[in-house]
Amino acid sequence: GKTLGYTFNNRNFHNVSLGQGQEVVAEHALDLAAKEGHWVILQNIHLVAKWLSTLEKKLEQHSESSHQDFRVFISAEPAPSPDSHIIPQGILENAIKITNEAPTGMHANLHKALDNFTQDTLEMCSRENEFKSILFALCYFHAVVAERRKFGPQGWNRSYPFNTGDLTISVNVLYNYLEASSKVPYDDLRYLFGEIMYGGHITDDWDRRLCKTYLEEFIKPEMLEGELFLAPGFPLPGNMDYNGYHQYIDDTLPSESPYLYGLHPNAEIGFLTQTSEKLFHIVLEMQPRDASMGEGGVVTREEMVKALLEEMLEKLADEFNITELMAKVEERTPYIVVAFQECERMNILTSEIKRSLQELELGLKGELTMTSEMENLQNALFLDMVPESWIRKAYPSTATLGTWFADLLTRIKELEAWIGDFSLPSAVWLAGFFNPQSFLTAIMQSTARKNKWPLDKMTLQCDVTKKNKEDFSGPPREGAYVHGLFMEGARWDTQSGIITDARLKELTASMPVVFIKAIPADKQDVQGMYLCPMYKTRQRGPTYVWTFNLKTKEKPSKWVLAGVALLLQI
Repeated sequence: GKTLGYTFNNRNFHNVSLGQGQEVVAEHALDLAAKEGHWVILQNIHLVAKWLSTLEKKLEQHSESSHQDFRVFISAEPAPSPDSHIIPQGILENAIKITNEAPTGMHANLHKALDNFTQDTLEMCSRENEFKSILFALCYFHAVVAERRKFGPQGWNRSYPFNTGDLTISVNVLYNYLEASSKVPYDDLRYLFGEIMYGGHITDDWDRRLCKTYLEEFIKPEMLEGELFLAPGFPLPGNMDYNGYHQYIDDTLPSESPYLYGLHPNAEIGFLTQTSEKLFHIVLEMQPRDASMGEGGVVTREEMVKALLEEMLEKLADEFNITELMAKVEERTPYIVVAFQECERMNILTSEIKRSLQELELGLKGELTMTSEMENLQNALFLDMVPESWIRKAYPSTATLGTWFADLLTRIKELEAWIGDFSLPSAVWLAGFFNPQSFLTAIMQSTARKNKWPLDKMTLQCDVTKKNKEDFSGPPREGAYVHGLFMEGARWDTQSGIITDARLKELTASMPVVFIKAIPADKQDVQGMYLCPMYKTRQRGPTYVWTFNLKTKEKPSKWVLAGVALLLQI
């Protein structure tokens, strides 16, 4: 292979794009450049992780006896996480480092999106008015989807690598379609942008719905009639030149707030709170091994951990005797099957907790050799974190160890109450299940058997009551009353029976008891409804449980953009 060699301003360059076996070429270029005083550009070094130690040695070797004009420029994609940092420390310490930070805030992102085009771009289409309007709307859309990431799971369930190529290709497609059509093909354009250009990155169905909803709000016939607002206080501009659009952004775009993304201001509070919690957690991890506590007395790390594990072992109940429980049951109804499954899962978790704690206890007494697993457990207990070995056998949770363990004891208590006589509780705590989907499926199975309905043609209906769990003395004849749900992004107006705007600083509003029952799918009411996803935790994404239709007087698109969801835990 050869390097791409060229001369510019009397300076000789060697440009090597790494990957596909170009390491030998790079080594040859470095040797030649070090001798002759050339400059070497090594691109994409993140693609050759195994070769980086060789590069480090090569640079160290040439730093001692190379030509005084010899220089090396290295480029790499940013690592997705701290664990993925692969560039050797020796290279980083000896290099001048330059990073290209992505812009933050809607103002900077919108300007940067528009910077991809010129006055010539705006003038290239014969249908200038339509082209300019949709191009500006696309720039706003691009800025929104890129910056919405900062709001975490309420912004996007998963993180996507949207880039300027998506925007520029979308504008090329826009130009081609407008030149070839007598009318603006809004549906075709939205499909191409939302399902292919940007949608090609998206893997989550709810994120796809969000992307599609943005495009339905931003690109529609009203945009040519001067009646379209891209955000509150920010109407779509009319026909302007290139500099005019930049000036319009500076003059008209409201100050940065979640409203620019269709989100409630609470979304920013949640995002900032989580960021600060991460920071404090890192500070906590940096604490010294021994912590002084109390006046004059010193409590060591080991003593704190020992006291905690003794308390936990004392509070943990005995495992459920599945064989004995099965003997008590005459008919294994769908609900009873779920109860058995939950008992089995709980036994697996509690036995792991007891095993690991007892093992650590012996290690702290010196009766067992401390292993890396025991040290990890000790660190987790000290830092108030749920240990990894427990997480693998548990349910999704974002709680600290103290809160998590209290929640575990509550789950055990609820399960004990249910299996006492195997009668369904008057109001079920859905968050207490390892697998909430199994209970919801059991509701459909029970109703299907009772009414002889085909299971594949049924769905669940969610009616929000005006009562709390204490107001119910027994379960309904069909279905179940469920308590303990929360709503994020909005709240439930109990008096009106509809979704409404959240109260400021109330990030997750409690829901009244909901009545969930199974009905034939063709009897489901879909008018004036918001299809609301339900998740186990605020992490959303893979913790998805079910979808329920909730009544709304506002357009459902408002709640889609606001990221409204039901949560089982907060």
